[in-house]
Parts: sequence; C-alpha cells; structure tokens
Amino acid sequence: MRIELQNKMVLQPGTFTAVVAPEKTIINLVNTNPDLQRYLSLFVGGTSSRILPGIHRTVTRFEVQRAFTAHQLFTILTESAHTVILIEHDPTLYDQAWGMIAPIAGAIDECSRDALVILYSPTADRAFCALTQTANRFYFLSPLPKFPANRPSPGISPYGASAPSSYQRTLGVWLAA
Repeated sequence: MRIELQNKMVLQPGTFTAVVAPEKTIINLVNTNPDLQRYLSLFVGGTSSRILPGIHRTVTRFEVQRAFTAHQLFTILTESAHTVILIEHDPTLYDQAWGMIAPIAGAIDECSRDALVILYSPTADRAFCALTQTANRFYFLSPLPKFPANRPSPGISPYGASAPSSYQRTLGVWLAA
C-alpha cells in the first residue's frame, strides 16, 4: 500500500505520521485515494469533527468511531485491528486528563507497528506536539500564522532564548501562541 498525501509525501504502513494541514487536504486524501478504499480504515474523531462532514458517502470500508474522553480514545486504539487509522486530534479530550497523553502516545505507537496511523490536526497545539514525540514522519502543510506588525520575520528573535509568553518557539522559529 502506498498512499500519497501530496507530491512526494508518501504514507506507508508500519508508520506513525503526524500531519498538520488544512481540512481540505485530509478530506481530499480520504475522498480521492483508492488505496484507502481497498483497506479497512478507521476514522477516530473527538467531540466534534471538521473533516467528517466533507467525506463522500461513496467512500467504502471506512469506519467511524468517536471518542468523547481521553480514556475512550485509548480504548479505541488498543482494540483496533484496522489497516489504516486516521485520528483527528481533539485537544479538548486532554483538558481534564493530561496524564493520558503518554498512554495514548504509546497506544498510537503500538498501533503503528501493524498499521498506517495518521494523527491529523489543523494546528499544532501543546497536546498534539506531546502525542507526536514518537512519530516516524511529521508533515506540516498549513500556512504559517500571521505575525503582529511590530514583530520581526519568523526565525529572528530579538528576545534571545526567551520570548514573551504569547510566543512559542517551534523548530527554531518563534510563533505567536
């Protein structure tokens, strides 16, 4: 199985891939990729989904499960026997259960030994970054956030090693939080 996210961005079984991208990118992946329709796929969403309403009804072999708590997400992952698992990140699951991040990350890693696991989010937040510590690949396809007019260009920080609390350093670049 070879699933192409975009040109030269290949998703393969036995890997855990983290993807930060616009909703349209993931919706297009699910709707137009014939490989996803040949294999038993699982979509795991949280309390609300941004991409599920855009999935065509003609997509077959695509099961949907919802997790309303971090514990439910953990259970879904440990019981899954699917070839492809697409998890739509929901940061609200961890508001009251931050301690579940490590077990869920471990369950994702365990699932990725036998399946292609994709953890998707439209933006990278603290919980998403914690979950992706064991990811085999990380694709960041979203545009960079707009910086305030009084900020220098990305990658240049007048603050040295520290910045105001409203900024976060990610991959060597200061981003507005």
